[in-house]
Amino acid sequence: MIWNMGNLNVAVLGEGYAKDLGKKGTVSDITFYNLKRGDDTVTLIEPTRYPDRLAPLFYAASMADAALVVVSEVTPMFGEWVLMLNEARVKQGYIVLKNYLTPGDLTPFLRGTVLEHYEFVDDDPIVLRDRLLAHAHDRSSTEPAAGTLGTIPIDHHFNVRGIGTVILGGVVRGGIRKHNTLKIYPGEQAITVRSIQKHDDDFDRATEGDRVGLALKNIESDSLDRGFVLSNDPAIQIRTNLEAQATLVKYWPAPLTTGTVLHLGHWMQFIPVRVEAVRDDGDWRRPTLTLALEKDLIYLPGDTAVLHYLEGGKLRIAGSIELP
Repeated sequence: MIWNMGNLNVAVLGEGYAKDLGKKGTVSDITFYNLKRGDDTVTLIEPTRYPDRLAPLFYAASMADAALVVVSEVTPMFGEWVLMLNEARVKQGYIVLKNYLTPGDLTPFLRGTVLEHYEFVDDDPIVLRDRLLAHAHDRSSTEPAAGTLGTIPIDHHFNVRGIGTVILGGVVRGGIRKHNTLKIYPGEQAITVRSIQKHDDDFDRATEGDRVGLALKNIESDSLDRGFVLSNDPAIQIRTNLEAQATLVKYWPAPLTTGTVLHLGHWMQFIPVRVEAVRDDGDWRRPTLTLALEKDLIYLPGDTAVLHYLEGGKLRIAGSIELP
């Protein structure tokens, strides 16, 4: 069954632009702005603590169905945005140009990336709001059937007086219904979904692409952390060691070596990893890596994760890996 409501999650890259488009919501190292018309909603995600910290840029890209990139000048920061959105596979988006830049000024930097398919749009917040809401409307959701498996990474959690533990997150696979029993990973503790909110309205269900607030039974907020995952999907994997094929960005200067410390980004996880072995079969830009992780990685097989190198100066995004 299709119902007329859609949500679009948009990473907004360009300092301060999201505030002209939506109403401010949750604020931390990432800030959410909400836009709503009828049953259609847009969640705007701004990486507030970036560029001092790289993780917020990854989180914004990881959560995004689309990106809005606001370019005032071509800088190394703009280059980092392009690399992140490409490695995170954010295939849809819009580009706003300022300071008399033209599409031709950006073309050399976008060629061969997902951004070469983004649409150039005018610097007009009113028109942009309409465009984003129309995009959300086109994503009308399919009602999750009874028994549908759902997965929700947690990005914020807190205790609400009179309600109890509440988590915020996005449904990345499948769907959930009120009163579903899910497990929290890591640990596999069973919890019950007491209630579901989307953009401050109560619902009985949520589906892939929805941003939700869930009130949970049988867990304390203090027991949770960003990056924990709610799921009833038996395919969920938990690993502290991985062997996986990587693809390094074209600007990466040299083969990865044993002992290198990277950060692996997946969903709302940003985990230090050490390279324990490298095998490249003659193509050092597509090595098979053996990685030791500092803590549990939670994922579904076939997912993509982004590799970051925080000591890399102006080149902090190393590439991506396909998770086994």
